[in-house]
Amino acid sequence: MENPSNELLLTKDGLEKLENELNHLRTVKRKEVAARIKEAISFGDITDNSEYEDAKNEQAFIEGRIITLEKMLRRARLLEKDASSDYQISLGSTVVLKDLNLDKEYEYTIVSTAEADPTEKKISNESPVGKAILGLTVGDQVEVKVPAGNFNYRIEGIS
Repeated sequence: MENPSNELLLTKDGLEKLENELNHLRTVKRKEVAARIKEAISFGDITDNSEYEDAKNEQAFIEGRIITLEKMLRRARLLEKDASSDYQISLGSTVVLKDLNLDKEYEYTIVSTAEADPTEKKISNESPVGKAILGLTVGDQVEVKVPAGNFNYRIEGIS
């Protein structure tokens, strides 16, 4: 499910998370690394100063991440759920899947790639499971092919 307009679809939580990270990098991390650089320079010769090198590398990483976040936020569009998403899986849906092989249930929220975080039970709409279940409704069954093998799921709930 490629996004041809190059928009980055985000849930409200996902948008807030990116905005908060950008704000933290700009207001806190930049100052911290600038202080580290200033302290390292105070030690004298910077040619063999590993603390200075580490701080400059961290500064480059922070500035790169800021640029990346700014680009993402310029392309961001807040995902708005429509009435059909209450009974059909779409981006932003929270679904309960029953693994028919293991007889276990899992709950996931379908999000964009930028928001995906399996530790928070947020899976990308571009992941094998995400792609396979988009558009399905409660009671539908699907076989998902992944490198580890095939999984058979039934949609138990959508919210």
